[in-house]
Amino acid sequence: MSLAAQVLSLARRSVIRTIRQPANWITPLIFPLALMAVNTGGLDRATDLPGFPSDSFLAFFLAFPFIQGALFATVNAGVDLARDIQTGFLNRLSLTPMRGAALLFGHLGGVIVMGFAQAVWYLTVGLLVGVSIASGALGALVIFLLAVLIVLAFGSFGALAALRTGSTEAVHSLFPVFFVFLFISSMNLPRNLIETDWFRIAASLNPVSYLIEAIRSLIIVGWDPEALALGFGTAILLAIIGLTLSSLSLRSRMART
Repeated sequence: MSLAAQVLSLARRSVIRTIRQPANWITPLIFPLALMAVNTGGLDRATDLPGFPSDSFLAFFLAFPFIQGALFATVNAGVDLARDIQTGFLNRLSLTPMRGAALLFGHLGGVIVMGFAQAVWYLTVGLLVGVSIASGALGALVIFLLAVLIVLAFGSFGALAALRTGSTEAVHSLFPVFFVFLFISSMNLPRNLIETDWFRIAASLNPVSYLIEAIRSLIIVGWDPEALALGFGTAILLAIIGLTLSSLSLRSRMART
């Protein structure tokens, strides 16, 4: 089989396995939107602040589900791969002509498919409840592209944790850590309106802020070259780091098995 055929085969396996586990796709579809509804109800008055970029907090906050959905993808990617290690599936693959790159990219390919489906769902719900996309139909396509890059980046770190530890429990422990990064960001307020110095500095150093702001800019601003450059640059850099470290860990794991 060619490398592309191997990647496609493993990606299809990843998607089917996710579909067969409803908790792996129902939770990412429902929980981020539920949390968005709660936060929107409690923080809607924030739009009265001078300099707030939108008169709709729902439109401002719609970027949040895309990032939280990517966090779920991180855990799902890592847990499934760790389970393959624990059940010996990876050992059996090492005895076949299957290439290591096909294993990694096929696994992440399945995660990307689910991440794209999540992004379509979030944007559809946003449009149904009255949010308009300032950047138009082309902006929606860019949102999908950025969402896929974010899922790839986060998923690669989930795969890295699985390959390094081989433990589903260790991968699950990543979720609270990533959740902290999500909350110490510009999720609830623009960075220029955060008055607490340490929080504003932490949000500015947090790469998650730039991912959120890139998606948010397409929804409430239109075309903001700086926000998009920072968002895409951050997602690509994280993906490169995660994929590189995952590839090295996979090589080490295959050598041990």
